[in-house]
Formats: sequence, structure tokens, C-alpha cells
Amino acid sequence: MSMMKNFIIDKYFEEMKRSSTSTAESEAASSNEVVMLREQLKSLSTELVSLRSTLNMKAVNGIANTNNQTDLQQVEAANHEKKEVPSMCESQQLLKKTCEERNTANFMNLLSSNIDIEDLIHLYGPLTEDAIIKTLHHRWNKGFPYTKIGPILLSVNPYKDAIHALDHALQQPGDRHPYLLNIVKEAVRLQTETGYSQAIVLSGESGSGKTYSSLLLLRQLFDVAGGGPETDAFKHVSAAITVLRSLGSAATAHNSESSRMGYYTEVHVSEGVIFRTKVHCYFLDQARITHTTPQEKGYHIFYQMLAGLTPDERVKLHLQGYSAHSLKYLNHLLTMDTDDDCEKFIMWKNSLSTLGIPFSDVMRILAAVMLLGNIEFIESSALELDIKGNNEIKAVAALLGVSGVSLYRGLTTKTRNIRGQLFKSLSDAPTANATRDSLAKALYCRTVAAIVRKANSVRRPGSNSGHSSSSDDVHHTGDPQKQPSPATSKLSVNHSSASTQCGGLGDAIISIADMFGFENNKYNQFEQLCINLCSETIQHYYNTHIFKSTQECCREEGILCDIDVEYQDSTPVIELISAPLTGILYHLDKESSNLESKSSSASYVQNITAQHVHSDRFFGPDDRGTYNFGIIHYTGSVVYNATDMVESNRDLICDDAISIFHKHNCNFGFATHLFLNETKNQGKGPAKGNLQRIHPSPSMLADTSGQDAIKRTFAQDFQCRLDNLLKTLMHSKPHFIRCIRPNHSESSSLFDLAIVRRQIRALQVLETVHLMAGGYPHKMRFKSFNHRYKFLSRHKRLRRSEEKSIEDTKAILESFLKAMDDSKQPYTSTNWALGRKHIFLSEGARQSMEQLRLEKREDAATIIQANVRRMICQKRWPSLKRSLEHKHQVRHQTQRQTTCKSPMYQEIERHRKKTPESESCDIKTIQQTCYLYGLDMDAPPPLPSSRSYTVTGNVKMGFPQMRLMKHNFSENQGQVILKKGETIQVVGVSPRRGHLMVEHNEHVLHVPYQLTELKKPSRERQAIAAEI
Repeated sequence: MSMMKNFIIDKYFEEMKRSSTSTAESEAASSNEVVMLREQLKSLSTELVSLRSTLNMKAVNGIANTNNQTDLQQVEAANHEKKEVPSMCESQQLLKKTCEERNTANFMNLLSSNIDIEDLIHLYGPLTEDAIIKTLHHRWNKGFPYTKIGPILLSVNPYKDAIHALDHALQQPGDRHPYLLNIVKEAVRLQTETGYSQAIVLSGESGSGKTYSSLLLLRQLFDVAGGGPETDAFKHVSAAITVLRSLGSAATAHNSESSRMGYYTEVHVSEGVIFRTKVHCYFLDQARITHTTPQEKGYHIFYQMLAGLTPDERVKLHLQGYSAHSLKYLNHLLTMDTDDDCEKFIMWKNSLSTLGIPFSDVMRILAAVMLLGNIEFIESSALELDIKGNNEIKAVAALLGVSGVSLYRGLTTKTRNIRGQLFKSLSDAPTANATRDSLAKALYCRTVAAIVRKANSVRRPGSNSGHSSSSDDVHHTGDPQKQPSPATSKLSVNHSSASTQCGGLGDAIISIADMFGFENNKYNQFEQLCINLCSETIQHYYNTHIFKSTQECCREEGILCDIDVEYQDSTPVIELISAPLTGILYHLDKESSNLESKSSSASYVQNITAQHVHSDRFFGPDDRGTYNFGIIHYTGSVVYNATDMVESNRDLICDDAISIFHKHNCNFGFATHLFLNETKNQGKGPAKGNLQRIHPSPSMLADTSGQDAIKRTFAQDFQCRLDNLLKTLMHSKPHFIRCIRPNHSESSSLFDLAIVRRQIRALQVLETVHLMAGGYPHKMRFKSFNHRYKFLSRHKRLRRSEEKSIEDTKAILESFLKAMDDSKQPYTSTNWALGRKHIFLSEGARQSMEQLRLEKREDAATIIQANVRRMICQKRWPSLKRSLEHKHQVRHQTQRQTTCKSPMYQEIERHRKKTPESESCDIKTIQQTCYLYGLDMDAPPPLPSSRSYTVTGNVKMGFPQMRLMKHNFSENQGQVILKKGETIQVVGVSPRRGHLMVEHNEHVLHVPYQLTELKKPSRERQAIAAEI
């Protein structure tokens, strides 16, 4: 880094010398040459200013490095005395060494002084991994998990309240996460101004907080453009996500809230207002339904059901007496948090009712899936298989609405179609148990797909009727045989032009892509291979958009960039996995097509090893007896086990198990609906010996008869959907969020440097910082640039024509440089370059221009508001002046009358509450009233004398009186003087209103009248009074 700085200084001195010695030649040169020379000098001076600001620590935060500046001045003075440009001499080497040492020391002082750096392009000193990691660590410890790299956002998972974080994410307002809110506002602004689709793409390994950030983004998107969390649309999408999270999340060895489904959320926005949302799910981990490793759990919904169901619901679902320890599909070795699961199940149940999905129907399917695991078929001496778990098969049959006999026949028999004739045979125990597992997977996967379709089927007014209500068809169309791999489907280098061509078609959307995080477990199988292929594809999309397109566009327009970033290309790995004729998945599909083969894992590993033996991204098994192979991904080497890959890729279930759900056999409508297309094609007759997909795609539902159902494997479907997702992202303006996991223990206080360093290298953060800090990552057409930044120049200087657009751009840049000299903004690398059709900007230049543009607009708005207010005041001033003069005359007349009145009247008037002018009476009206009633305005009316008696009923009672205290009485809230029930003597009426004078211990007390009551006379006195 210091070498580059010295080179820039040498280059600057050389140009200065050359310009000073050739003054006469420059005067005689043409005007174009003069302009070009001035532009070169300006660009070099800008580089020197930014370099000095970096070395001198000038600035933003008030830290100055006077030592470096002194060293630079000394070197400049020495060079000026010599009047020649020195090469790598001792002074430059000394300057290089001292700059590096002091910059490193200043950077450490910066972190220790609690000064925050929110954008990594403004890092002081050399850009290294250590500087980036220390900055992220410093911000993470202070509670700031988000850090910017220009327009790209880095997110370090804070692990704050890891258990309930996802549940509360949709309830958090946007101002608590301003960095995410800025991305949402920018996406809405660009979509509104240009009409092009926007995509917020989250990437990172499993457990890095992608799902949490995506939920925060969705909430903030509704705050900005959807009316807030109180709208019905937000409640609907929030309920859908809550339901899908429990169905698609599980606890893995490294992540307690691992999303086993990828989510692509489409938010349709029209004129800045949301009118429709759709959630596309990419379900992969089907094996977890029936099998879990010792350190992992099944899907959350199973444990939440067992914790949250009431005793009556358990009886109806035949789950009384069962727990996670007694159900074989669930992992009974790990501890369960029943209180938390119960709370989440209540939320899940309420969300299901919000979507309008019958709770009992879904519960019957899920309970049947759990109980299927306790059914085990074993060999017997008889022809038919014995059942271990007879009660369970009866319970499953009752839950699915079929008879126990038909369920047993569907699981233990197999129909074959040989030359047009059907032959039924009994299955052996392993085949029957495999059919049982396939049925459990089919029930679960199709239930999830039905819930997604129901959640996406709600239409709001103004939505496009042409949009499908399915969850999968948008990313599932096309023939997988003709679909290219994600790497071979060319990413457009010019994304802006691609968006221009496709952005205006249809309704533009703002999408949030929360796909699978990279995984490297102890046992990596078919699911991990597909997950890592998806992660490689997202990484390839990032590399293409950030690095490749930037470099190629500069090369096409003849722009020379001093920084040439070397990045790791993911294309070889993607081609290795998904190439049409040589890829790993191609050989897997080839092996899967051989349905008669019982176990072809050995031949599969041999074929791919022979095919890719010379590939530097592939390595074969160490032992020939194992079915393992390895791939070197962008994050490191991963070893995959191919034992069950062929069977998982087939994704098949025999129609004998599906035939039991025909309408004439099954009285449970929801279960019949799950297999409706297969039963329609099958007809009312018996099974025809066909194989059906466990989880078919919507594009396959219309054609599932015969052997056509098995032509598409799981890998082909997944590649097809992945390619369509990539095409959708290509026609959108991306906004990247790179997520990082700080540790593997999900601790909010542990920042593991080794783990973070590995992820920073995999995500190529350092390369991104170098490009944003010193390259040209942004480009704009001259017309667009002039339209956006015309505030920076005077309007008279702009020609505003297509032919003069370059001259207008230069005028704006000159005004920008002058404004930067006058402003208080910190000097950064404000470089730019003019191409044939575009202007290329550094990130520092873009940020400075945006800041100046914002300041100019605010100043202009202030001036406009001030002038408009002045015009309004000038228009209203005549009437306002008359009103003020009238009020002044009335006030003066009132004061003159008040001075002539008596002092007592003045005192009363001073304490009297002033009435509003609208309610006050005229002075003449008051004088007439006083004259009619004989009142004197100068003297107050006399006070009435107090009565010398009290009235009880119709009798006047004189004083003294004997009374009883009804409550305790204390004077001035002090000690109690008169107690409740005490007899007191009242001697008269108190001058205080509502009080009586009471003699007590030779003192007179003023007691409220309500605290006393007359003492009733005794019976003897009543009798004497009656005789009298």
C-alpha cells in the first residue's frame, strides 16, 4: 500500500515538473491538449489531497498526524531543492517506513479512543485483513453489528436474544436498524424513479443471521411503502412467515435456528405503495423428516406440537402418552425447551387461522407423519410382513381417513407393469419401511407446498390477475434438460442496460433473497451439495456484478484503473457440479435413471472421479472402499458422502401408497387434495405400477402419468429453479448484504477472530474494500449524471443537450471540486474517469457528490420556503396591520379606564381570570347592566353575613351543638387531632366556606362540615321530649 502511495507522489511531482518546463509549448498547443493536461493535473492533485488526508489522519474525527505531514513537507522541500524526481531513494524509503508505522499506531489509537468508523473505505492506514477485523470487532463490541463498504453492507450476527430474535424481528420498528432502513429506502427510491426491479440479496454461511436481517428488511419495507404493521397485508405476510419458519427450520449442530428452506420474497410496489407480496420457498432437506443425526433435531413444528397441544387435542390426534423420546422420527437424545415451544405453538396456531387454513386438517397430517415413524415392518415366517406398532398403524389410518387394511396394503405391496400387464407382489421389510418413509416425506412436503399456495393466493385490489398463485411456478418453468447451468447462463456484464431493457415490462418488484447458507458438516450428503451449489451461485452473482462487470466495462471504454482486484471466480466449481454433460449432478441423474439398480453409489463415485481427476477443484476418496468425494469451494474443502445420494435424487414413491388416498378410499378431503393430480391420472382402478415424485413441481402436475413422472429428478428441478432465480436477479438492481458469523457457540460476547477471518476471505471483503476505495465501482451515463447532479453547477453553464452532455459533465465536476474546497467534508478518494458513454466514479466521489447534492437541495428548499413565506406575509400584511392597530387602540383605552378606578377594583381585576376576547362583553353593555341592578362598578358588592344556625330536616338548630366525628381529622395533614367517633362541641359557623368552629382543648378548630354528624339523643331524652 505504501509503495502505491509513493508511486502516486512521484507521478504527481513528475507531472508538475513536466508542466513547469513546458509552459511555452503548452501555450502554443491546441485548446484540446490544454484541457486534457488540466484534467490530468486536477486528477493528480485530487489523488494527492486524498493521499495526504489518509496519511495525515485529518479530519472527520479531529485526529491529526502532524508528524507525517512534516515528513511529507520535508521530502517535498528536498525534491524542490534538487529539482528532479527521485526514484526509490533513502528519503522515500524512510517516509514509507515511518508512514506505515505511524498509520498503524494511529489506527490503534483511533479504536482505543472510541471513534467509530462506519464505512470501511474510510479506514486509516494500510487496508489489511487485520484492520478490517479490528474495526468489525470494535463496532460489534459497541453494539453496532452493521458496517458499510460503500453501498454494500456487512452484518455480524449479534446473537441478541437468539431464542426469540426471529419471533420479534417483524415487530421491531425501522429506526432501530438505520443501516437496513437506508437500504430499503434506496431500493424504494430507485424502483419509484426508474421503474426497475430491485433485489436485496443476503449471503453468508449458515448461522450468520441472514433470516433475522431479512425479516427486519421486510418489516421496514412495509414501514416505508406498505402502511406499517397495522395493515392487513403485513399481518398476512407475517403470519405466513411465522407458519413457514416452524415448518422449515430445525436445530443443527452449529445453528439452533437453521432455515432448511430458501426464501425469495417478492414485494410488488406500484408508485411507492405495496399492493402484493409472494413468498417462494425452496425446500431441500427432506431427509430430516424421517432421520436426524445425533447432534441435531427434526423440524421445530413437531416439538412445538408436543409442547403446545391440549389434552383434548392430544386425544383427538392419538398422541396421548407420546413425547419426543418415544417418537422415532424425532431425536430423543437432546433436551427440549417445552415452555418456549408451547409459546411458539400458540403463535403458530394463531397465524394459521390468520391465513384461513383449517388447524385440525394440518394437525392430522403432522400427527400422522410423527406416528408413521413408530410403524416398523419385520420379516415373518408367513407370507405377509409382521407389524411392530399395531396401535400406531390404526391411529395413522384414522388420522388419514383410510382403513387400516388399505394402509397396510399400500405400504407392503408393489405393483409392476411388465409389457402392459400388472403384477402385484409383496415387498420385503426394507422396501416396506422405505415406502413408509417416502409416504411421510410426501405428506409433509405437500402440506408445506399447500400452505404456501394458500398464503400466496390472497389477492389485493389492483393486483395483476396474470400472476400465478402458486409458490413455485415463477421459478420452476422450463425444461430442465434444456436449462444451462448457473455459470453457463451468461450474467449480463452491463446490469444497468439489462435492467433498462427488462425493467419496464410488467410490475416492478422489490425482492428479498434469503437463500441457503454455506454448510460444511461432519456428514455432508445430497442436501449439502445442493445447498452449497446455491451458495456458489449467489457468490458468482456477487463477483460478476461487483468485480467482473466493473473491470470489463472500464476495459471496454478505455479507462485505466490503478487498482486491479484479483478475486476468486466461482465458475469452475459451478461447472464442476452442474455442467450439462460432465457435471457431478449430471452423472448423478444418469445413475438415478437406472431404477433397477439397488445400490449404484460405488459406480457413481468411480464415474465422477474418472471424469474430474484432473480438476483442481475436485479430489477423490482416500480409501477406495468409501463412497466419498470432495470439492474445493470458495470457503474451503468439503467432503461429501454419496451413500444415499442416488436414492435422494430419485425422490420417488410408488403409486400403491398414493392409491389409498383416492376419493372412494379416503374420507379426509385435505389428504385427498394433496395427491389429487396423481389420483386423477390413476383413475378409479388399482395401482398401475407407476412411480410418482414425492414433491412434484407445479409444472409437472399436469403430466404425471406413466413413466414421464420420473424423467425429472430432484437435482434437475433444483437446477431449473436456481437458473430461473438467477435470471430474475439479473434483471434487477442488486443491493448486497454480506452476513458474518462471529462464533459457533451462538454467544453474544465471543468474537472468534479465526472464524471471522475465514469468512472475510471467503466473502472477499478485502478485495471489495480495495475496489470501493480506489477503483471505479460506479458508472453512469452522461445524461443521467447531469440530470442527477445538476444542482452542483450553475444552470447558466449547462447546455442541456445530447451533443453537449460531456461538456455539462465537466462543468459539474469543476463545480464539485470548488464546492469540496469550500465545504467541511473530509477529503477522500474523489476520483473519476470519463469514458465513451459513461462517467466512472469512485465510491468516495459518489458519497461526496451525494452529500453535496443533499446540502444543495436543503439550502435551495430553505431559500424557497423563506421566499414563499415572505410573499405570503407581504400579501397578508395590510389586513394584519389593521388588526394589530385595532388591538393596540383597545388595549390603550382599557388601560386608561383602569387607572381611573379604585385600588380595590384594580386588585380584583388583577387576580381575575382573563376571558378570551371572543367571549368578553362590550364595556357599554357592562355599564348598562350595572345601572339596571344598582351596582357600583368601582366598589365590589358586599359579602352576605354568615348564618347563626344550621338546618336539619325542617328544624333550625342553634349553637352550641353536640356532634360526632365520622372520620379522623388532622390539621395541615399532620397528627390526628379529632378521631372517628369522638364527641365534639360546635360553637358556631366558621368564616371558611363549608367549615364549623369546634372547641377542643381550649383551641378553636375549623372542621369541614362533611366530617361531622349530629349526635342522636338517648331514649330517655326522646321520651321526655315526646311527653312535652
